[in-house]
Amino acid sequence: MRDSVSTTLRLGALALALALAATATDANAQSRRDREAGEALNQRMLDAEGRYRQALVQIANDDPAGINASNAALEDMEDVMLACEKQRGCSVPQLLTTYKRLLKSDADAQAGQGPEDADVDGLEGTLPTADVPAAASASALLAEDERFKRMVQLNPAVQASIRRWLTDMRVSLMTSHENYQYMQHLMSPAFKRSGLPEALLFGILAKESNGRVHARSRAGAAGPLQFMPATGRRFGLGPDGTGFDTRYDPRLSADAAAVYLNERFAQHGNEIEYWLAGYNGGEGRALRVYREAAGRSFWDPAVYNQFPAETKDYVPMVIAAAWLYLHPQEYGLTFPKIDTRPATFTLERPASIYELTICLGNGNTRDGYMRALRNLNPSYEAESLLPVGTTLAGTTRMASLYKRWCVRGERADLASELVNSDPRAAIVRTGAIEVLSTEGNPPPAAVPPSASAPRPPEAAPAPAPAPARTHRVARGETLGSIAQRYGCDVPVLARANGLRAPAYALRQGQSLKLEGCSR
Repeated sequence: MRDSVSTTLRLGALALALALAATATDANAQSRRDREAGEALNQRMLDAEGRYRQALVQIANDDPAGINASNAALEDMEDVMLACEKQRGCSVPQLLTTYKRLLKSDADAQAGQGPEDADVDGLEGTLPTADVPAAASASALLAEDERFKRMVQLNPAVQASIRRWLTDMRVSLMTSHENYQYMQHLMSPAFKRSGLPEALLFGILAKESNGRVHARSRAGAAGPLQFMPATGRRFGLGPDGTGFDTRYDPRLSADAAAVYLNERFAQHGNEIEYWLAGYNGGEGRALRVYREAAGRSFWDPAVYNQFPAETKDYVPMVIAAAWLYLHPQEYGLTFPKIDTRPATFTLERPASIYELTICLGNGNTRDGYMRALRNLNPSYEAESLLPVGTTLAGTTRMASLYKRWCVRGERADLASELVNSDPRAAIVRTGAIEVLSTEGNPPPAAVPPSASAPRPPEAAPAPAPAPARTHRVARGETLGSIAQRYGCDVPVLARANGLRAPAYALRQGQSLKLEGCSR
């Protein structure tokens, strides 16, 4: 506690000194050399701030090196302050803003909460990281930052990624944007609260999942932002006790991603490329390369070539998608505009998401509402029959169409009939076989089965029942896909294996009894 108090006092004294110095700032025209020197000092301050925040993380993890690291960072800030007072072109008010942020984060840490603790739900056990500063906001990082503009305009890797999004991956980009519009009100607040660029959120979502919340990789990453199980647990994501994995929840996954990226800011400052490299390939590797780089850019060949091919593809693809999200007109890109005003509606008759998809129709969209319904209601399987009274998240348009087409009437009945039809009923046994003559003679009369078949022998003892068939669950399989493969009724199969609706959660390697299956 004494260390925390002394740190706060030091920050307060430095902030006061900066405020006094700001009143004496020379407002005369500055030379180019002065501006460059001032920018260099500002960058030193940002670097020291990043190291200070990283030290806060170490302190929170009971790392004894954290206190020394925080003191060293503060000393560097003091040096920058003294140099700034003597250097034309150095923005004293900007340095004062840095100290205000640190004073706020230090006070929050002593109070035992983050700067916006009341607004972050479901993130118990996360590391206490402060907001990304204004210098790392969407406008500074993606729209107005000259370094970012030059990177997009001149970096061949980013240019190639823009070309890919606009050609063979254009459909994926458009689909990602449409899916994101439905979930924007759930996902963007976490990034806005943290000062993170919303465009960066879109870029990650487009590359990771195309905006499909139930996406799952072969490596086990899951959800719209593809959290691995261990990383998800670290940020409060995973099985919630009902059979649902909250990595599939768009709001919770965005909350976790914002905290994760704030950690990366504490380690890497404004170097977004290193953030993304850590997100894709693991923060351990990214941090090691960053420290060894000693200030060199991610795109420096000696740095870039230390990352695996997947990461070298991932980073420019995310940046390119974020850039296109901000500047579609420059590329003749028109994203579809759809009515995504959020609303809920309550089922007045049992129905599944499949059935609702049919009866709702297209509703002025290209592909209908199945993906939106699944994304907004991730805890329900598409084929699960939901009882009367179930409240589903949707849009005002969906709620209106539900009342019109899905409560009663021919389309509602047709949707129910189509969803509940049993493919096994298509196999119909016929009567006696009629043999046609090829000699021109009339065919013999068909003989009823009872007349042509010999009398069956005396009934033999019933054979011993065959052992119940089983199926071992492979990675990525769902109860619905297994039921379809073996011709099973999903509820019967679930009951036989003690699986709870609506999620029917399975684990890889689990053995299922194939009861109620026809093949």
